Amino acid sequence: MRRKRSLIGTISALILVLTAGVTAGSAQAAAPLDQGGAGQVLRVPAAPAGAAVASAQGLAAVSPSVSPSVRSEHVAPGGTFNCLSGELCAAAWDPTTSNWEIFHVYTCNRYYLSNWGNTGYYWDYQTGNPTSTFYGQSGNVIKTFKPFDGRRDQDWNPVWSIRNC
Repeated sequence: MRRKRSLIGTISALILVLTAGVTAGSAQAAAPLDQGGAGQVLRVPAAPAGAAVASAQGLAAVSPSVSPSVRSEHVAPGGTFNCLSGELCAAAWDPTTSNWEIFHVYTCNRYYLSNWGNTGYYWDYQTGNPTSTFYGQSGNVIKTFKPFDGRRDQDWNPVWSIRNC
């Protein structure tokens, strides 16, 4: 009887794991409905200097966020992600997961950043040649730019908001 229960438990666990893997894979591959076109497969760099020190010291860790919210994903240091055509993608280090959190900004808006610190990165694959702007705490313009190929570094400490159009 124990052998039968063990076999049934093992088979049930295997089915659960396989089903979870298929479901998670499908959800990650799906693009938002209002977006189309090809994307760029991009690679994030290694973890920022001092990231391991901060977590080893037990400093309070808070995830970066954006308001209003946008699609985001976590990517391991050195990992890849897809920045779709029409998106401004920004990477901020998430000390709670020791991964980069990639924010996919698509809809024209002003987005307010919380808990973005130190060096991060951004990629601009927007269409229609919009001008994007990074703003400081008082609303001062820190940087403006048009869509470009490649990755750019950014010190997120002085950036309080992003307008992608």
